[in-house]
Amino acid sequence: MAESPPIEVRGLVKRYGRITAVDDVDLTVNPGDVCGYLGPNGAGKTTSLRMMLGLIRPTAGSVRLFGRDPQVSVAALDGVAGFVEAPSFYPYLSGLDNLKLCAALDGKGTASRIDEVLEIVELRDRAKDKVKGYSHGMRQRLGIASALLRNPRLLLLDEPATGLDPAGMRDMRVLIRDLGERGITVLLSSHQMMEVEELCNRVAIIRRGRVAYEGSLAELRGRAGVSYRLRTTVDERAKDVCLAQPGIEEVVTSDAGLTFKAADESAVAALSVALAESGPPVLELTPQQATLEDLFFQLTEGDGHQRSARTKQLVEELA
Repeated sequence: MAESPPIEVRGLVKRYGRITAVDDVDLTVNPGDVCGYLGPNGAGKTTSLRMMLGLIRPTAGSVRLFGRDPQVSVAALDGVAGFVEAPSFYPYLSGLDNLKLCAALDGKGTASRIDEVLEIVELRDRAKDKVKGYSHGMRQRLGIASALLRNPRLLLLDEPATGLDPAGMRDMRVLIRDLGERGITVLLSSHQMMEVEELCNRVAIIRRGRVAYEGSLAELRGRAGVSYRLRTTVDERAKDVCLAQPGIEEVVTSDAGLTFKAADESAVAALSVALAESGPPVLELTPQQATLEDLFFQLTEGDGHQRSARTKQLVEELA
């Protein structure tokens, strides 16, 4: 019999009076995934994570962690760890003493892992320093160390890189990549698009409390299609050629040149011939794969007339 997935959420709803914070969310995270959980502020990410960890009760729907409901029994959190928002510690105690307290509360021999987790998060040399002297990045890493004490199979992290400087973000990416390579399944809530693109094999994008897309990054990019960048010596004339060419769509002019979509590669080949025949020398004609940031904004910003026709089509395809 196949093992239940680390996270299986169905129809998850959370209402506060007339405000719906999470609206019918479905999400599956499979073993070994490093899944990015993306959404603008107020989209419902943190509320979702709180329900997944059993910290608040859903209004409707279900959460299963390895097949068990955290609302029914705390045993559902065996093999599960993480933090929501910023981790908190006693500032007047050392990092080591804070971890000892966490281990004492958890039991189950976790104290024996303190040296190991300090090594993993690269805090061994600062373990005996008081936490009040730690940088923000060090506190975030100490939070991950406290989660790793439980030797988790599933780790839920809420914005672990928030507030970090570039060096701290780099160190956090290295740490999370290392955790994924150790076989830990990770659900990573983040606003850092570069972080998610580098670390995650899957993403779930949440908009207004609902999942707008869940799946692999490759599939998301594939559905969005490829755009092309065109620069010539006379872009206005080149634009006229593009508009007259079958299979060339969404031609947009900017200071950087032209961008357009093409029905297929043969349409691009025909366009290059037409441009050569029309006169303006081509300086650049290159395909451009949509970035995760581009796709994120397409799925989470604007309504109605504020969206392009292609954006509305993409949202409908991924809904």
